[in-house]
Amino acid sequence: MRRVSLPETGTFEAWRNEARDLLGAGVPPEELLWQRGQGEGDLFAEALPPVSGAPVSVPRGFVDLARLVVWHRDPERFARLYALLWALRREKRLLEDRGDPRVEKLTRMAKEVSRDRHKMTAFVRFREIGQAGANRRSFAAWFEPSHYILELTAPFFVKRFGDMDWAIYTPDLSAHFEGGALRLAPGAARPDLPEDAAEDLWRTYFRNIFNPARVKLKAMQAEMPKKYWHNMPETRLIPEMVATAQARAREMAEAAPTLAPKRAGRITSRLREVPDGPNDGAVGDLSDLRRALDGCRRCPLWQDATQPVPGEGPQEAALMIVGEQPGDLEDLEGRPFVGPAGQLFDVIAGRVGLDRREAYVTNAVKHFKFTPRGKRRIHQAPNRGEVQHCRWWLDIERSRVKPKLILAMGATAVESLTGDRRGLMDRRGSIEVAQDGTPVLITLHPSYLLRLPQAERPAAEALYEADLRKATEMLARLD
Repeated sequence: MRRVSLPETGTFEAWRNEARDLLGAGVPPEELLWQRGQGEGDLFAEALPPVSGAPVSVPRGFVDLARLVVWHRDPERFARLYALLWALRREKRLLEDRGDPRVEKLTRMAKEVSRDRHKMTAFVRFREIGQAGANRRSFAAWFEPSHYILELTAPFFVKRFGDMDWAIYTPDLSAHFEGGALRLAPGAARPDLPEDAAEDLWRTYFRNIFNPARVKLKAMQAEMPKKYWHNMPETRLIPEMVATAQARAREMAEAAPTLAPKRAGRITSRLREVPDGPNDGAVGDLSDLRRALDGCRRCPLWQDATQPVPGEGPQEAALMIVGEQPGDLEDLEGRPFVGPAGQLFDVIAGRVGLDRREAYVTNAVKHFKFTPRGKRRIHQAPNRGEVQHCRWWLDIERSRVKPKLILAMGATAVESLTGDRRGLMDRRGSIEVAQDGTPVLITLHPSYLLRLPQAERPAAEALYEADLRKATEMLARLD
């Protein structure tokens, strides 16, 4: 039996190089004992002298599988991979046989590593620990992964938090990003990290997304295992919010708007007496917009909605924020972005210094489209014809405001401004041009974040926050 020792960092590249040479030299799996660092393996095995075999080629699928499996905590992972690699010499299509126990075991291990990596990107919480230098702050976080995933996952944090210095500590390894360079160091004990202002932001966000009518403890703990809770400030709210969930759900149901509230009936009756739609000339400036919209009959949506919802904000605003359409609360109040999505927008915008009071906020479609379901009105996406009819109003708003930048949130807004709603996730974060030449920054709609499973929200919110930060940076350059 001969021992093959692999380093604790650069493990995949080291295993790949060793396996390639051993396979080329014809060394069978049963003659090898693999270990990572000094903590695994048989101390009585003899060291393996260097070998150099003939070049070998393997299926791409095996390489992708190995890139994940090498970070699993199972001490037999390297031996299992090499045994499968050895078998692939004779059975070229072995990877396609998911019933093979060797393939099934390694595939399951790869999925476990992928899940652990996803948990890390979702549940790491940085705390500010000081000033790193000019215009850079320093942050640190503690995380306890199930597998050796820090080296694999560190590039995500480099890309996501490249504008600050940070360190992530785990029991096995630590990652330090300083001055734009990443380095790996040995693991450490959990550091004593102070609380900072971000703690309250996480709690506010969690309160906004917590739905007391859909509390499923087992499902929540499956997505967010309790082992991570002690590192996440928002989880301190869970016992209280679960305990009061039933009472809060009853309050929400009692406070939910019905299909025909008295106030909505009065508004609707008034609007039905307004003459049919005015022309562009009726909108001298934005103060005339509500009166002009009251007479809009360009599409059938006005018949069921309580009232049209015009945009609001400074007429000389440099930033125009365009959402999709009014929601239930917006329809009743006659103002944009006052419901849960608007509240979440305010929280995330506050993190990047974007003040909605300085922007002109509107929607691509001005009437609420919904389907009745009991007492509730369930949002329905506007169709292409409705978007095209309402573009007339959005064009008026753009011509009056003349923004330097438009933030398009959601597929309906993107379609209204660019003529194409396809591929929103691929286009988000990019700059396109509206029909009048105004730059359009494409991003998600905050209501999309509210609909995501809880474990997926932090990653999607990070993308959304990055887009809002990009908008503030662009505005600063345009001023």
